[in-house]
Amino acid sequence: MRIRRLDLAKADPTLVIALHCSGAGASQWRQLGEALGAGYQLIAPEHFGCESAGPWIGTHAFTLADEAARTIDLIDSNVRKVHLVGHSYGGGVALHVALARADRIASLTLYEPSAFHLLKTMGNEGAAAFAEIAAIAGETGERVIAGDYHQAAAAFVDYWGGEGAWAALRPSVKAALVRWVPKAPLDFRALIEEQTLLPDLANLATAALIVRGEHAPRPTRLIAETLAKSLPAARLAVVDGAGHMGPLTHTAAVNELIATHVDATTTALQYGDRPRLRCA
Repeated sequence: MRIRRLDLAKADPTLVIALHCSGAGASQWRQLGEALGAGYQLIAPEHFGCESAGPWIGTHAFTLADEAARTIDLIDSNVRKVHLVGHSYGGGVALHVALARADRIASLTLYEPSAFHLLKTMGNEGAAAFAEIAAIAGETGERVIAGDYHQAAAAFVDYWGGEGAWAALRPSVKAALVRWVPKAPLDFRALIEEQTLLPDLANLATAALIVRGEHAPRPTRLIAETLAKSLPAARLAVVDGAGHMGPLTHTAAVNELIATHVDATTTALQYGDRPRLRCA
């Protein structure tokens, strides 16, 4: 499987792995590579369903572990600790990776990770948020099963981007999402069926930045706020004016947060200290 390498400016740079949202690709993070600068190498593995990765192979029921495997391989092949970034579905995958390789992660940055399985443990508020995400997952899945890929993609995009988001897309982007959308039910199921529980997060002491948009949908807003309280070394940042698609709509602001967090953690590790993190 081909992995797009976006920043190779330094012979022995610090590795940053960035995982994109559902329906996007490695190019989502191109400007992050520029924001990080020559001291870092940005690698953006693409998920199943992207042209570079190909479709899911279908040998067994799809899980986050299957999606996370290529990222874990990258970490295992790297001598030093890596910085891990994820947005939405990529954030859910990144959380799985971080728990699987907790001692190999230098820092973790998650923008509204879609760790929907955690909603099941968040009481009445979590149950309401879970019902909301189950509804869009069900609608998307039913339209995919019916072969109505266009409407499946439209419903998916309008939920995450807001009403009218689909209509505003360029025809080429719409066509790419229609080709991708049969993967969407697998993403939803993998996120919902993940077995991690909130108490499991207590062992993840990595310096973590949890980011949400000011206008985050209820499910990912609740997940982001809960993660910021549950991870031992985490803080929460809110991007003014942004929604769930903040890394694409408010790119400069989000990338600045990520780059600052990565730099601070790198410096702290070099001097044997820990970044001072405060929950917002």
